Amino acid sequence: MNVIFGRFKLQGIAIMVAVLLLFTASAAGCGKIAIQTTTGTTSATPSTTTTIFTPVSTTSQTTSLGGPIVYDPYAITNGPDGNIWFTEPNHNGDKIGKISPTNGAVTEYDLTAASVGWDGIAPGPDGNLWFTQPYENEIGKISPTGKITEYSVPTVNAAPVGITSGPDGNLWFTEDNGNKIGKISPANGMITEYIISDNYAYPDAIAAGPDGNIWFTEQNGNKIGKISPSTGVIAEYLIPTVNAEPYGITSGPDGNLWFTEYTGNKIGKISPATGAITEYDVPTAMAGPNGIAAGPDGNLWFTEYQGNNIGKITPATGVITEYAIPASNYGNITNGITAGSDGNMWFALGLEFKIGKISTDTGTITEYPISN
Repeated sequence: MNVIFGRFKLQGIAIMVAVLLLFTASAAGCGKIAIQTTTGTTSATPSTTTTIFTPVSTTSQTTSLGGPIVYDPYAITNGPDGNIWFTEPNHNGDKIGKISPTNGAVTEYDLTAASVGWDGIAPGPDGNLWFTQPYENEIGKISPTGKITEYSVPTVNAAPVGITSGPDGNLWFTEDNGNKIGKISPANGMITEYIISDNYAYPDAIAAGPDGNIWFTEQNGNKIGKISPSTGVIAEYLIPTVNAEPYGITSGPDGNLWFTEYTGNKIGKISPATGAITEYDVPTAMAGPNGIAAGPDGNLWFTEYQGNNIGKITPATGVITEYAIPASNYGNITNGITAGSDGNMWFALGLEFKIGKISTDTGTITEYPISN
């Protein structure tokens, strides 16, 4: 296991299970719905199709309220219903939560199953929220009303983490252990996988680019990758900083892809047209830039896992501004970040079990506790 700035990067299913046992108890098992899977390659060569049959089961319950990381909450996104949705991989049992930007009311949806380590989350074109489950090796979806459905990933111990909606109408995801990029059809649950040529790439975050391709980070490979939705062809670009450990990635308003360098302590951008990479140093030393998202103000906003700040970078100048998060009793671990429907940036505060928001106009930070 590699431990960097206190963040666990889980390289194998045995390690993931061992870490999990320290933080969460086992729950009862649940079935998966039957899916057809297609195994793709990194070229346009026709792929082999197989069918996997598994039991069908969907479960949902409601109560009052991002490598895989054991601190909650983790991933966060703006939902189609105007709420902010987030994952809670280990806190009081695994849950998907949502918070209203209007009044801060929090709702949690509890999956009563042996489902652990909910990681990435993203809105789909079908009106549902889609999420990854690295420990259970599944892709899940939850309706705005709380109905949950799960789909098994064909590759054993693939550990899906990042997920995003693609321009082709599919959801695209990364497989940390499987070393693949996957896609799932919202219409029928069919999963297709594409192999990355680097055997130890450790793909993590993923985002749709302005060029129609899907872009992703490779933590171990120290590269930024892209995959064509139409052909499945993968291209990779080496990051100049050695052992930068790229993590979050998002499409910027300037037509570039912007990403964080967790160990490199930089914000990077890559041109979809040329593959040229530019890097900008984060002012706070060893800040551990983590999640990143485009804001309504034209800037890119990012979290600092160890820096206790929310940062923003102006695309035109590369100037970085940091906003201190209020001090806490446990230390703030900031994970995912997203633009909300209310014009603010919303982020996940691990250890404190809070969701935060920052005004893009004033930099004022407000925090909302979830459950205890």
